[in-house]
Amino acid sequence: MKVTWRLADGREISADATAGETLKDAALAAGVPHILGECGGSMSCATCHVVLPPEWAEKAGPPGEFEDAILDTTEAPRQATSRLSCQIEMHPGLDGLTLIVPEP
Repeated sequence: MKVTWRLADGREISADATAGETLKDAALAAGVPHILGECGGSMSCATCHVVLPPEWAEKAGPPGEFEDAILDTTEAPRQATSRLSCQIEMHPGLDGLTLIVPEP
């Protein structure tokens, strides 16, 4: 399944992701800048912040209560469709997903 990360400078990085893989792990494997995942996916650092285009936000689902609170601590301003990529697992409904990586 394909995922694309759109960077603030307009560049795009695409990679394959497997079902059940977090989008943070897929981003790290693809070398996506500004996706750090310093906490390893425990939702304590917010360094894997991404913004979903509105057409993908419903397919990925909303943030959970704790993720919602952590999103208030991101370096880049939080947006209505912000998510932590460590909390989004790839599945067939997300094939072709494009994520926006905000500039810190």
